[in-house]
Amino acid sequence: MKLSKIDLSSLRAIAHDDNGLKLLIERDDEIEYVEIPAPLAAYEGLQLLDRIIAATPAIAPSEEIEMLPACSSMAARVGYDDEREILQIEFNSGAVYQYSHIEPELWEDLQSTDSIGSFYNHEIKGYYPSERIE
Repeated sequence: MKLSKIDLSSLRAIAHDDNGLKLLIERDDEIEYVEIPAPLAAYEGLQLLDRIIAATPAIAPSEEIEMLPACSSMAARVGYDDEREILQIEFNSGAVYQYSHIEPELWEDLQSTDSIGSFYNHEIKGYYPSERIE
């Protein structure tokens, strides 16, 4: 079995009929309708995946995380709470996200990487539960 990284964050809705899956995908602030030939089992699998993801507990921002400046074209600041294993990233856009279940070794690797953006895209984004912090 080969595992592949997937990011379903732009998938807004799914349906199924005799011809296959019907998807609504958000792209550049627009909704695109896509049809994919697929069995009913694919639709049921996506529904199950949605229930599993929805059952993932939200990250509780109960304590502030000390943030460090990041020399990155992607991130302005990064921080880590080793007790709760939470990584917090403030992107250059101003958005702040927390990622849970981040092992201390991954935090160390992030700090020592030559490219925070590349490391984030290949090792964190889509692999760990995340929540936007307001």
